[in-house]
Amino acid sequence: MDRILINIGRQVGSGGHSVAEALGAKLGISVYDNELLIRSAEKSGLSASFLKENDERRGFLGLGGMLGAPTYSDFTRNMLSESDLFRIQSETIMDIASHGSAIFVGRASDYVLRNLITLDVFVSAPVEARKAAVAARQGITPEQAETLIRRQDRRRKDYYDLITMGDNWGVASNYDLCVDSTVLGIDGTAEFIIAFGRAAGRI
Repeated sequence: MDRILINIGRQVGSGGHSVAEALGAKLGISVYDNELLIRSAEKSGLSASFLKENDERRGFLGLGGMLGAPTYSDFTRNMLSESDLFRIQSETIMDIASHGSAIFVGRASDYVLRNLITLDVFVSAPVEARKAAVAARQGITPEQAETLIRRQDRRRKDYYDLITMGDNWGVASNYDLCVDSTVLGIDGTAEFIIAFGRAAGRI
């Protein structure tokens, strides 16, 4: 294929980003996650830290202070809705996809690229494995990790469902492949996705 486009949706703590990185290494394709935020920031003139703070977050966002010290009238203009934020990231995703192969992590990229030939994958894992992974990564207790997982998963779901105007985040019928990363491990999961993608004619 002249262009390979893979979209990775993921539960918090499932290893979805690591799976994407493994895919990128095996296929020789760039992975866009935090890098996507940097490109979006460069394109929009916003700070990367602001976009990261509000990434995959549903809500109405004030930009006062992001574009300089605002007056009251500035504040009424310097507001960014979730649709504006989505538009900025979507334009970046489309631009990257138009130039060649890419692997996108989150940010409703499967919806953004729905009119192109893509491989859409959702990575999940049992909650106990996710709690252990997040607790180790963040240096927190399993109980704190569970709270964090619930909050961030809800944030991702709300964002995705709002953008797609449906209730589709993590729903199997919305993806080409849903996979539990603990069954084969990160590397094995990446190999499985590649085999599936080749059989499906997407890789």
